[in-house]
Amino acid sequence: MKSIGEVAARFGLPTHVLRHWEAEGLLAPARAGDRRRYTDADLYQVAAILISKEAGFGLADIRTMLAARTAPARHEVMARHRERLLARIARAQAALDMLEGGLECPHDDIMTCPHFQGFLADRLQSPAATEPDRRTADRS
Repeated sequence: MKSIGEVAARFGLPTHVLRHWEAEGLLAPARAGDRRRYTDADLYQVAAILISKEAGFGLADIRTMLAARTAPARHEVMARHRERLLARIARAQAALDMLEGGLECPHDDIMTCPHFQGFLADRLQSPAATEPDRRTADRS
C-alpha cells in the first residue's frame, strides 16, 4: 500500500490531481483512518488514466472506459477515441516527415527545395483530409 504522496511522486503528479480524479470517480483508494492507501490495482488505474489523457480522452470518457461493466459500452468509447488518435498520429507523422526532410535539405531556402516540397504535396492535394482536430485547434 502506498500513500498519496508516494503515488503522486511516482507519476510526477501533484497530490491534488489524484484527489480530483477520486472526486470524479476515476479512483477509489482504500482508507486507513483519514489517509488514502493505494494498492497495485490503483497504480494501474493511474497509469491507464494518464495514458488515456495523453491520447486525448476527457475525464468522463476515461470513467466510462475504465468503469464500464459491459464490453459494448467500453468498446464504443474506445473505438471513437481510436479513430481520433489515428488521425492525430497521421498528422504528427506527416509533420515529422517534413521536419526530417527539412533537416536533410542542403538548400539555403528550404521552400525552393523540390525534395522538401514533396513533403508538402499531400497537404496541397487534399486539404479536407488534413483538417485539424477541432479540439486541438480550439486550444491553440
